[in-house]
Amino acid sequence: MATPPRILLCGDVLGRINQLFKRVSSVNKSTGPFDALLCVGQFFAESSDRLDELLEYVEGRSQVPIPTYFIGDYGIGAAKVLTAASKDPANKGFKMDGLKVCEDLYWLKESGKFNLHGLSVVYLSGKQSSDGQPFGTYSQDDVDALRALAEEPGIVDLFLTNEWPSGILNMANTSEAPSGISDSAGSDPVVSELVAEIKPRYHIAGTKGVFYAREPYSNDNAVHVTRFLGLASVGNKDKQKFIHALSPTPASIMSADEIHAKPPNTTLSPYAVVEKTLEPEETKKRPSGSASDTQYWRYDVSQKRQRQGGDGEKLCFKFTSSGSCSRGENCCFRHDVDAREQYSRNVCFDFLNKGKCERGPDCNFKHSLADEGESFSHKRHRSDNTNRSKDCWFCLSSPKVESHLILSVGENYYCALAKGLLVQDHVLIIPIEHMPHTLSLAPETDTELIRLKNALKRYCKTQGNEVVFFEWVYKHGTHANLQAIPIPLSKASAVQECFITAAEKLGYEFGIMNSNNNISEGRELLRSHFDGSLSFFYVELPDGTILSHSVKDKEKFPVQFGREVLAGLLNKIDRADWRNCKLSKEEEITMAEGFKKRFEEFDPTS
Repeated sequence: MATPPRILLCGDVLGRINQLFKRVSSVNKSTGPFDALLCVGQFFAESSDRLDELLEYVEGRSQVPIPTYFIGDYGIGAAKVLTAASKDPANKGFKMDGLKVCEDLYWLKESGKFNLHGLSVVYLSGKQSSDGQPFGTYSQDDVDALRALAEEPGIVDLFLTNEWPSGILNMANTSEAPSGISDSAGSDPVVSELVAEIKPRYHIAGTKGVFYAREPYSNDNAVHVTRFLGLASVGNKDKQKFIHALSPTPASIMSADEIHAKPPNTTLSPYAVVEKTLEPEETKKRPSGSASDTQYWRYDVSQKRQRQGGDGEKLCFKFTSSGSCSRGENCCFRHDVDAREQYSRNVCFDFLNKGKCERGPDCNFKHSLADEGESFSHKRHRSDNTNRSKDCWFCLSSPKVESHLILSVGENYYCALAKGLLVQDHVLIIPIEHMPHTLSLAPETDTELIRLKNALKRYCKTQGNEVVFFEWVYKHGTHANLQAIPIPLSKASAVQECFITAAEKLGYEFGIMNSNNNISEGRELLRSHFDGSLSFFYVELPDGTILSHSVKDKEKFPVQFGREVLAGLLNKIDRADWRNCKLSKEEEITMAEGFKKRFEEFDPTS
């Protein structure tokens, strides 16, 4: 295995550039070499008498000792230095790995993710503010972009923020914590939400002026732990530690045992408590429970995202910028092919999303559409299913469909192995037509669907299992998928209670329909109870009972609810998130071929 990268971390520089780089040069000479220096907290000075120190490096009279990256883009001189960097032609476009300020000095602007010597680094630049300042603050768009990045597969190694996350002391041994760190100053609840979603291996922050290394804590629905480091400011009077060395092996090359390792002093996540504190109205929906209940708190984060504008009308930054989004039809934001095309032609994302850009002339992107004479809103609504299907994971005609997962193809439906399957033989039943849910297909297609479901039930019986079917009918969805998950016969009687209890914890109530174990009758009941103007979740239990819930506009029902509940029932909480269960293509091919061979005698399409 290659030698892990060696990284130096630093707290608030406060313009004390000479003192910092003198220390870095000394450390690099005695215990180095180090690959990079990452600075969190305020980078620029608090008074103008220190501005000349930075200008010595910016103007090339002094040399930065090692590649240095900073996110604290506020303080005296920030506007002057960073405006010049923004206008540099070499910094045009999205530079998530930093805008070059001078040789070996890089400004990590807004928010983003980049690779640093194999390490996955995510950052949020600036502090929370409603002032709309051009430097030193982050926007809601920056936060939304990180939430999109959090959905990507893979583990983030380092997360850099200026301010501490609110509630970091929850569950911690506070006897060793420095005094004063429980104060709200220098803490940000938005950072708490983000770190709980991103789940980095290391979270580094500044601003509070003290050094604090918290015990590792476990993450909900993730197998690895997170370590938090708060760093003091350069040259602080109390001589607290402001520089820290780290040599982490990138998660991408770690073994499963290394990823799963939990030190003896590992605590529960501090953010379950934070969420309940921040959202008293939401927590009234469910009683406070034991530590085992904390897996449900994270759904409230999605509720915040909906209140903050994720209503299906705003564009998805991830899809617009890259052409794909790992959330697929579960994404709260719009996946628009036309917007993606405009973005690829260097049109500003904010202009596409809001119709305006707050950066104005300082923006490096176009503030007009590449195609003249047609407004974007008109062009957007002109998109049809044919265009959307080009980027759909489930359309058989799409170049993005993973054909090796396909198990069986009929006239109206096909069956595919689930990506990141929860258990063996976890499959999806998918309409061939690009339709948002199975209830949107013509009733006559139910005959084929019923045959396929009955075949899966007969097959699973031979494997000692029953089948649970569920579907999330999202009103802004794109291409339906009905999940079929086998469970042992011994667990079948517990499924209904498990789903009802989980719903109650979230403050929801299921309607119960009895189909007399007749799938055809069950489909008729579903169609009669489904209101096409609302999102809808339903689950079909092994005895034919159907549980359903119509999701009101102000509610945010968890899109992974069905999988989460069954993961708990099967004692596979670490597999609740499909992204933690992805296999190599070779492994997927082996599993798909094995299923096809076992299912062949039951397959109604063969």
